[in-house]
Amino acid sequence: MSFLSDFGSKIKHSSPQTNSQNEQADDQSLATLLTLEQRAELSLLITNTTENMRNDIINGFDQIPKSETKKDTPAEAEPDVSKLKLEDPGDGSQEAEAEALQQQEREAAKLEEEATVSATPQSEALKKSALEFFDKWSESVVLRVGEVVNSREERENAHHARNLPSQSNNPQYVPNERDKVADARLAKIYPPVRTQLASLSHLERSTILKAILLMLLSLEAYRAHSRTLILRLATSLHISAGELSKMEKDTAFGLLAAASKMDAGDSASAAQKASASARKWKVGLASVAGAALIGVTGGLAAPLVAAGVGGLLGGLGLGATAAAGYLGALASSGVLVGGLFGAYGGRMTGQMMDKYAKEIEDFAFLPVKGSVNDSEEKQHERRRLRVTIGITGWLTKEEEVTQPWRVLGDGGEPFALRWELQALMNLGNALGNFISSKAWGYIKKEIIKRTILAGLWSALMLPFGILKIAKMVDSPFGVAKLRAMKAGEVLADALINKAQGERPVSLVGHSLGARVIYSCLLALARREAFGLIESVVLIGAPVPSDDEVWRSMRSVVTGRVINVYSENDYILAFLYRTSSVQLGIAGLQEIKGVYGVESYDMSGDVTGHLKYQNMVGKILTEVGWTDVNEEALKREQVILKHIEAQEKQQEKEEEKEAGEEKKS
Repeated sequence: MSFLSDFGSKIKHSSPQTNSQNEQADDQSLATLLTLEQRAELSLLITNTTENMRNDIINGFDQIPKSETKKDTPAEAEPDVSKLKLEDPGDGSQEAEAEALQQQEREAAKLEEEATVSATPQSEALKKSALEFFDKWSESVVLRVGEVVNSREERENAHHARNLPSQSNNPQYVPNERDKVADARLAKIYPPVRTQLASLSHLERSTILKAILLMLLSLEAYRAHSRTLILRLATSLHISAGELSKMEKDTAFGLLAAASKMDAGDSASAAQKASASARKWKVGLASVAGAALIGVTGGLAAPLVAAGVGGLLGGLGLGATAAAGYLGALASSGVLVGGLFGAYGGRMTGQMMDKYAKEIEDFAFLPVKGSVNDSEEKQHERRRLRVTIGITGWLTKEEEVTQPWRVLGDGGEPFALRWELQALMNLGNALGNFISSKAWGYIKKEIIKRTILAGLWSALMLPFGILKIAKMVDSPFGVAKLRAMKAGEVLADALINKAQGERPVSLVGHSLGARVIYSCLLALARREAFGLIESVVLIGAPVPSDDEVWRSMRSVVTGRVINVYSENDYILAFLYRTSSVQLGIAGLQEIKGVYGVESYDMSGDVTGHLKYQNMVGKILTEVGWTDVNEEALKREQVILKHIEAQEKQQEKEEEKEAGEEKKS
């Protein structure tokens, strides 16, 4: 029996004794939980927290972190590798062809810089728009909370005796070690706001957070701003982020259980027609396949929602009636419930694909767990209040579209983005062949000579023979890099058009997958599309490290912006060598001078670009990500040990070979 049918059965077949207990607890609300002074303290906490969020937006544009102030450093002398000899001596024609190839690289570098600069919105205009959007959202939150806390019903309930459920009937959430590490990290990123509410019991603080979650949902959209707000409130109330994820998961279950009871009416037929039209969209968004899975009607009886969502939350301190009241219009409209989870995700009708049809041939959201062909009930079980999308940067087999992202936990509904499958397969095969070639061994030695990649990407001068061999990987990388930019723009369009509903989206990508994220964020910034993206993690990103670019990216992300890099990523240094020295490479260095961007140096673990594919879980753990699948992480650790053993064996063979060459 699925969770939905099981949940519905519990509602339908509840015993008279249970019903009596529910009736007794049905008046449980913030008013019966908190005193008048404590409710005023709650309003103040929310006001102070939103003010901190607003200040962070301003700092993102205006403030340069003191610890990361840029310093001018003298350029290091570079060895002249243009005179290095190969097995076959060069002649005049080879030198001319080599010069032509190098000129192509310089032109590509110039185009890269120009494209990046033109993609960066004007800072002041973007700042103004970001603040206008935030102020409108913030005002709606403060008014909604004030409306509920100061409502007539709340004032009347305040005269009742406080009747909090027994702690023994409501086991306290116990954070695991990973939760504790993530909570400690979040406390540094979002310093707790001092509040008297923090001294309440755990059950009381947990109930307050649940009530706020329902109020945020009553705004008819769970914005990225709303998610970041409640995460900040959790740190101030000393509630684990893991517990908050469970709250969101339980609330999604309750909403879907209630929605499943609705009768399919005219609105459902309309939604099915919209979904059928959406399936014709050329890119084939996999999420659209389930667009009409939630029964959508013109309305949903409030008592049903109260019995479903309210009953679920009532066990932790909120009465069913209060819960339905906090949900507002969402408690009486199946259309809103469906819209929240993406029931109308296909409304784009393919218009935005017309601009990219020649460049983008493949684009789809694939569920990390299960299949797009799963039954309606199974797809319902995967639904969450927020979404996490993993984006792969190269492929050697089709399964790798989803494989690295199985470490994503189910606190957010996990998807993998399939984009340009053939281009990524071509790149993956070319990288594998290139790294195993003797040419790569030679190039790597020259890179290492340059001392932590200093100046490498300004215009690496290589002998003609090496340049010819390099073309076998340069070409597929160049093609895939261009497609990544187009895919990012399509992703931005999909999110703006609510392909994932009214839920916050987090993006995690490695290699060219990180470049898709980069392109997506810049497109969102150009279109001033705020409130969509919660957090992003760019791993080994072949994108510029220019601070203005990252400020633009930061402006459309309400939560964390994380750059993971390695100074030992020689493959990325070589592949991205045509980038201008002014822009730098994010996957090789810290992002400096941008407020709110976190950089994590993984040089000690990442010995090569291709290793990222099997390190997603380890990296997410390192940065304090809250949703990680423990079983998948253990499997990843086994694979990593095997890879590291192979690396050690290869190093021994290379040392032995070098010793023999020296003797000879």
